[in-house]
Amino acid sequence: MGTHIGTRYTETRMSHDSAHRQNLVPVFVALALGMFLAALDQTIVSTALPTIVGDLGGLEHLSWVVTSYLVASTASTPLYGKLGDTIGRKPVFQAAIVIFLAGSLLSGAAQSLDELILFRALQGAGAGGLMVGAQAIIGDIVPPRERGRYMGFIGSVFAVASVAGPLLGGFFVDNLSWRWVFYVNLPVGIAALFVVATRLHLPRHTVRKPVDWLGFAMLTAAVGCLVLMTSWGGSQYPWGSATIIGLGIGAVVLAAAFIWWEQRVDDPLIPPRLFRSRVFDVANATGFIVGLAMFGALTFLPLYLQVVRGASPTTSGLLLIPLMAGLLTASIGSGRWISKHGRYRFFPITGTAILAVGMTLLTQLGVDTPKVVTGVYMTIIGVGIGLVMQVLVLVVQNDAPPGDMGAATSTAQFFRSIGGSVGVAVFGAIFAARLTSGLSSLPAGVAGRVGASGGSVQVRPDQVQALPTGVRDEFLAVFVHALHGAFMWGAIFAVLAFVLSWMLPEVPLRRQSAMGRRAGEETAPPTVAAEVV
Repeated sequence: MGTHIGTRYTETRMSHDSAHRQNLVPVFVALALGMFLAALDQTIVSTALPTIVGDLGGLEHLSWVVTSYLVASTASTPLYGKLGDTIGRKPVFQAAIVIFLAGSLLSGAAQSLDELILFRALQGAGAGGLMVGAQAIIGDIVPPRERGRYMGFIGSVFAVASVAGPLLGGFFVDNLSWRWVFYVNLPVGIAALFVVATRLHLPRHTVRKPVDWLGFAMLTAAVGCLVLMTSWGGSQYPWGSATIIGLGIGAVVLAAAFIWWEQRVDDPLIPPRLFRSRVFDVANATGFIVGLAMFGALTFLPLYLQVVRGASPTTSGLLLIPLMAGLLTASIGSGRWISKHGRYRFFPITGTAILAVGMTLLTQLGVDTPKVVTGVYMTIIGVGIGLVMQVLVLVVQNDAPPGDMGAATSTAQFFRSIGGSVGVAVFGAIFAARLTSGLSSLPAGVAGRVGASGGSVQVRPDQVQALPTGVRDEFLAVFVHALHGAFMWGAIFAVLAFVLSWMLPEVPLRRQSAMGRRAGEETAPPTVAAEVV
């Protein structure tokens, strides 16, 4: 009889799990679509920028089209996380979709560059909520023990968006209009909004807390200073100019003021209590450093492909497929393994080690390196990133109290984004210094002709290819040597992340979702009665 009861219980549990996963599928697809839109918009616009300037004018303000989006999306991340914890995850995520779609529609209809910059900021303000909201909702409805398989697919969303962005951007510019770069978001976003509204059911929050608007203002100003410093340094202004130094000082002072304020306000935007956990501290520090190395690689690899190998922006996106394939495979594979075995510490350690090897291999890239060899190097980089990034989000969510799920998730995303901004600045400075030093040995006028005067990284690939053969070969040798310095420092940072990852504790993954924990469930496996019901 006991065997019969056990068999019936097992069948009931399997049926319950199967039904639960089927119900999650449309919701998860909607969440993935939201994140896909935010990730896609970071890359799809770059291909269309020359055409946009040709139509709207305002070349001197072109960088703001990208910068306004980046500042708004990064600064709004902690706010969305906190609002999700206090107001409720579903309405905040829906609001983010609506804001993003409004920004997309208005950007597509912009009649001047000033309008486009403003509407791109609105779009970025929505994108910050798409990223955090999707991951926090998954944290709410899926137990950490099962979340690995879903987080793996989230990682694949970024991989697909990174490749699809330049390709779609090039297609729309060549066959329709640059405005479709923004209009394409509308049907996808509306579909995601409909599924979330009809299929996602989360508990309502009855206790509303005041929003820390002053903290948000200080954080936004600090992020703005940092992003502008990293965007302008070495391109529009020399790194030692008063503008760049002033922005750096402003970022540090505002960040210090934000930290001071957060320790005194009743309901802080980023609760200081989260930093009392060693898991939280180590995971976010590792995410910051990996983000720094990752964005450094993703910034300079396309530069290598376009300047040295002569690839177009669209083709360079295709040539990055090996990196994205490695990321996708490692992200999905690690997620499934974690869900099956319930252990995660192995992956950040292994991933950072592989990333360090991959960044070191990039220092061997030359002017004539075969594409197959370059593809292998990029695959190794992708595998390293795929084994780390989404696992760190899972670790942070597993460690966070249910009431701080959104704040913890947004903080992890925030540190990764800030790491990327710092990485671009650090690697850009290293690259510019080495390039400037190397250009001194070339004939006079070459640097200005290709757009590399003053140590700028804004090298024009078409002008490089137009150089006489002998001079071009000399310039490319100098250029590749400068890239090697950036990649080597990326390897050093990856080694630092590897050392740090050994300090990450192995904490058992919970078998209950954050919603269940809020309802008072224990962290132990559910009882038979609870499962049958």
